[in-house]
Amino acid sequence: MDDKRKSNIPRNKQHDFTQGSIFRHLIIFSGPLMLTNLLQTSYQFADSLWVGNLLGANALGAVAIASTIIFTVLSFVLGLNNAALTILSQQRGKDNDSGLKRYLNAFVVILTILALVLSVIGFVLAEQLLRLLGTPDNMLGEAETYLQINFLGILFLFGYNFISTVLRALGDSRIPLRFVMVAVLLNIILNPLFIAGLDLGINGAAFATIVAQGTAFLYGIIHVLSKKLAPFSVPTIPSKQEVGLILNLGIPSGLQMAVISAGSAAIMSVVTIFGSGVVAGFGAAQRLDRILMLPAHALGTAVNSMAGQNIGVQDWQRVRKVAKYGVLYNFSIMLLVGLIVVLFAEHGIRLFIENAEAVAFGTKYLQIVALCYPFLGINFILNGIVRASGAMYQVLVLNIISFWVLRFPLIYVFSNWFGDTGIPLGMGASFLLSSFAAFMYYRFGKWHKKELFSRAT
Repeated sequence: MDDKRKSNIPRNKQHDFTQGSIFRHLIIFSGPLMLTNLLQTSYQFADSLWVGNLLGANALGAVAIASTIIFTVLSFVLGLNNAALTILSQQRGKDNDSGLKRYLNAFVVILTILALVLSVIGFVLAEQLLRLLGTPDNMLGEAETYLQINFLGILFLFGYNFISTVLRALGDSRIPLRFVMVAVLLNIILNPLFIAGLDLGINGAAFATIVAQGTAFLYGIIHVLSKKLAPFSVPTIPSKQEVGLILNLGIPSGLQMAVISAGSAAIMSVVTIFGSGVVAGFGAAQRLDRILMLPAHALGTAVNSMAGQNIGVQDWQRVRKVAKYGVLYNFSIMLLVGLIVVLFAEHGIRLFIENAEAVAFGTKYLQIVALCYPFLGINFILNGIVRASGAMYQVLVLNIISFWVLRFPLIYVFSNWFGDTGIPLGMGASFLLSSFAAFMYYRFGKWHKKELFSRAT
């Protein structure tokens, strides 16, 4: 391997995944990612807590409906960020300072234009979008203003997420944690101040969100530029090649989130057949699921960045080791999480709801599904490795298989055979089978032959 360094960015050994202990890198890098994901989850929880307690059920419903649209937009942003993680981590691995600068510039230009366009479209079409979701008339006015304010600040949402992604691609997961902490703490403080103190109502919740995100964005820019942590420069028009590659990776990556969202909606259509108690129990279980799967999500992001740097230098032996250690580490953590859930499932469900039927179903659901968590985690790891190569369309197909060929049909069929118990049985079976599909593609697919850049770039 050529050890000559071309980058002008200080090469911190802790952030260089092409050298050193892979397992140590994995533990150190994934830890802050897990905390970041937990903080982002608490961000949404705090929003709902303040709005529900200070403004009541109607306002909480308005925020929930508007947040569905915001989450859809954010999903596409996260897709573009996955493309950024892959492209920039490979350039970092190659130590190509010029390529890193050019693609950073291209992402900045594309994301800025996209944010401004979406901001205008979202502000103008807020009412129509909410009506498409069937927003009740008594919630429409509040939901519209809440959504419009959020769209005005969407550049901040794009910005601080992107800066965090850039640093993770360069091997740093600790500094992005600071940005999220700033956003979360400010949001917790500003929500009651704006909602009740300044008497802004639901608009205060929206303003609190964009002020918190805007502050985190500005802090991120100042910190990264002053410390020279990434080669940002004055934006220039990117080349067609750069734009083409970003869209070629970003669009299928964004569509992955759409597939997941649509699959979740289809699954809910099966759950609702069994009545309000099962729906409530399933909803509570899903809230816990999102928290319990945070380690697997974080490890998926970690191996994406780690594998990307090693793919950049064509060190396929280390890429395979990243996959191996990632799977083993994930399996150990998620097995422990699963066993804890089996023991304390009922207590977890009761944090959200006390209805006897809902608690009974939610407990049963978690106790069955929890033992299959390690297999779902394998999906995150192996898909993260494949994604690091730039094989985004292949990961999209794997997600389609996971949700539409396996998960939804299995839940539908099993629920017809076993009643509401079929819901967790179908879910768990889909985790097992989709992890097998992910392994088969990782083992026999041609993802490792993907080349994103010509030899000159």
